[in-house]
Amino acid sequence: MEYTLKVLSVAPVTHDVHRIRLEKPEGFSFTPGHVADVSVNKPGWVNEKRPFTFTALNSEPYVEFTIKCYTDHDGVTKQIGQLQAGDELIVSDSWGAIEYKGEGYFIAGGAGITPFIAIFRQLHKDNKIGNNKLFFSNKTAADIIYEEELKQLLGNNAIYIVTKESDPGYRHDYINEAFLQKEVTDFVNSPFYICGPDAMTAAITDILVKNGASADTVVFEK
Repeated sequence: MEYTLKVLSVAPVTHDVHRIRLEKPEGFSFTPGHVADVSVNKPGWVNEKRPFTFTALNSEPYVEFTIKCYTDHDGVTKQIGQLQAGDELIVSDSWGAIEYKGEGYFIAGGAGITPFIAIFRQLHKDNKIGNNKLFFSNKTAADIIYEEELKQLLGNNAIYIVTKESDPGYRHDYINEAFLQKEVTDFVNSPFYICGPDAMTAAITDILVKNGASADTVVFEK
């Protein structure tokens, strides 16, 4: 099913990421970590559907997406970044493979953090954040999405890695086999949640399985 939803607000999160809040249909719900197919309700864009992750909780009175907007070409995300209150998005029912399966390790690259936002917010609301650990890699500190909120939710278990600069407040590193062997205490029994560029997801999945993780405990969008 599809819903045509009015934009309530558009706000910057980082220099190229926007938070979009929409009117919420009665009875609409989703599983934290899941996505919807979204298109812009403007001529020429209605059929240009892209998957984006819900970031607000079901308990909120609005639907929310947090979207990285690419302005170097006239694509869907550039159109989304230009939205104003009163414009409309067409949103499908939710779907997806990423959902919470127990305390473990979350590994995100850039905008790949977005499926984990609602999961962490829901766990925090339910007082079940536990010892979940986040490894969040970005090119620069300016690219980190919801940095302060993630620190509040996870405390010292939110570990930020930057790859393109050396900043004393962040780890200058790469999430590779050496990094994971140092940081992960249990490859065999821990769930792993991965979201980022396809090449990153594939490489990290291979490393985890090589080090004893079961394919059944590695969660990513297929």
